[in-house]
Amino acid sequence: MNIFVLLYNSGTDKEGIHSIELKGRTIVLMFEDKDDATRYCGLLEAQDFPLPTVEMINIEEIKDFCIKLDYECKLVEKNFVPKTAEDRLLISPPQKNLEVENWEEDKNSNKDNIDINTIKENLEKLL
Repeated sequence: MNIFVLLYNSGTDKEGIHSIELKGRTIVLMFEDKDDATRYCGLLEAQDFPLPTVEMINIEEIKDFCIKLDYECKLVEKNFVPKTAEDRLLISPPQKNLEVENWEEDKNSNKDNIDINTIKENLEKLL
C-alpha cells in the first residue's frame, strides 16, 4: 500500500520527514489521501514553517524507518474525523514546530524544554 508523507529537502543529504511530538513520542504522519497531505502542508506554511513536499512511498518502508528510529507512525485515513484533541493534531499541525535547519540537533533538546502546561495550552488553542 502506498501512502503520502511530508519531506523536507527531498533528495538531498539534509532530507527530513515531518513529524510531531506527542507525549514524548515522535509521530510520523502518513496520509492515505494526497489531498489531505497537501492541505496539511498548507497549514504548515500558514504558520510560517518551511513548505514540505508531498511524497508517495510504500507504507512498509515508513514503518521500517520508524521502527529503526523508535518513532511511531500514524495513518491519517481519507475523510478522517478527529474524536479527541490529540486526533486533531493529525489534521492540523501544533503551534510550535522545530526549525528544519536544526531538526537533528533539536530532536533531543526539545523534549526537555516543553512542559505539560505548554502542551495543554497548545491543545486548548485548537479547540
